[in-house]
Amino acid sequence: MSRRTVAVVVAVLAVLAGLPASARADPTRPGLAWGECPDDLPNVPLDPGVRCARLRLPVDWARPAGPTFELAVARRPARVADQRVGTLVFGPGGPGDSGVERIRRGDRFSDELLDRFDLVSFDPRTVARTAAAVCTPDPALRRPPIPLASQADFDAVVAYNRALWTRCRPTSPVFDHADTLSTVHDLEALRRALGERRLNFHGSSYGTLLGQQYAEQYPDRVRAIVLEGVFDHSLDVRSFVGTQAAALQDAFDEFVSWCDRSAECVLRDRDVRSVWAGVLARADRGEYAPRTAFDVTAVALGMLAGPRWPQFAVAVRDMDAGAAPPELNLPLAVAALCADWPATVRDHTEYAGLVRVAGSIAPDVRYGAGLLAVQSCLGWRSPVRNPPHHLRVHTRTPLLLLNARHDPRTGYAWATNVARQLGRHGRLVTYEGWGHGTYLRNECTIATVDRYLIDLALPTPGARCPAG
Repeated sequence: MSRRTVAVVVAVLAVLAGLPASARADPTRPGLAWGECPDDLPNVPLDPGVRCARLRLPVDWARPAGPTFELAVARRPARVADQRVGTLVFGPGGPGDSGVERIRRGDRFSDELLDRFDLVSFDPRTVARTAAAVCTPDPALRRPPIPLASQADFDAVVAYNRALWTRCRPTSPVFDHADTLSTVHDLEALRRALGERRLNFHGSSYGTLLGQQYAEQYPDRVRAIVLEGVFDHSLDVRSFVGTQAAALQDAFDEFVSWCDRSAECVLRDRDVRSVWAGVLARADRGEYAPRTAFDVTAVALGMLAGPRWPQFAVAVRDMDAGAAPPELNLPLAVAALCADWPATVRDHTEYAGLVRVAGSIAPDVRYGAGLLAVQSCLGWRSPVRNPPHHLRVHTRTPLLLLNARHDPRTGYAWATNVARQLGRHGRLVTYEGWGHGTYLRNECTIATVDRYLIDLALPTPGARCPAG
């Protein structure tokens, strides 16, 4: 064998050794045929530079030759080609957010990232354009409100959920394979299809779980990973509910402080906590029926994520005057959430214990988002496909974590706990402000992320960005 032949064989073997087993079994790279995006976003005109594609992947990565589905992908090319760093993949949150829509809108990235990276994202399994399930409730079944009041309510919501999932399942080939670990392998296939040697990734909220688990599964394929609004996948159900309640209570406390000092607050001259307690009492008396006290707290969960303090003050004033709680859309892809996180609650006695835990930690807001997650997943099969665990990450470049001090959805305690698990393989930057989502808050947060993604420059340990 000639020296040239030996060199070629060695090179091919080296490339194949770095790929997962399923890829080594099929030496052809998965393909992306870029074309015009569907004109399916109201008030968002088509941008001829943004292209879309569909990537065919296995439904079950344990059976790579089995049934397949198509992952919807979008790409926005770098605006300054001669300064292009590479491709940056954005991981959408939720679970249930559309990454394709983020790329179509182009409003989630700084000018420098728009100049220097091809920006790519996708709709994860069961979301929007990727094998979305059509889930219609069984009209014969009642869905009890949150919180559940009795064992009969508990049994009813389990029956309701299971009937709903039975109706969802035939409409999506990936409904039983929507866990984040499956999406990790989708992300690796996307990296290969894009022709990128290593991954640049920016995950937001629930998308940070995807970044964490990719780093666990493919540490040698990581160039840079940003985790913005950090999800903690190590918690049991009690800790999950408690930390969610604590995060919302903290955000509510910050709202009260703002209201006491700000002329923008329509409640400034009133006892805000007392007014809020009165609104919850109205809900308890059924004055907003069929809306409940949980629907009242969901208004806080939605508006404090902005934070939209002036609008929240107006909503509280109006509810105090008798108006029903405004409806807020909090989308949730249950096929992903319930496969990642076990709602191990056996009966109403255990459930009531969780309600008490939340109420003791969060006396003003009572519940937090954790009880919504519990109720959405009661009755899911056990064990789940992607159970919680402590992170084991060993990447060459530490992961960059960015979290607001006062985030009502992914609380600061989650970010500090994940940072502890990562150790020297993670670096946490604290935004000393409010709300959910921190990257575009100010020059400091933008520069911190951009310098890391472009130059691999890590901030100093304990780095902080001021509020505002």
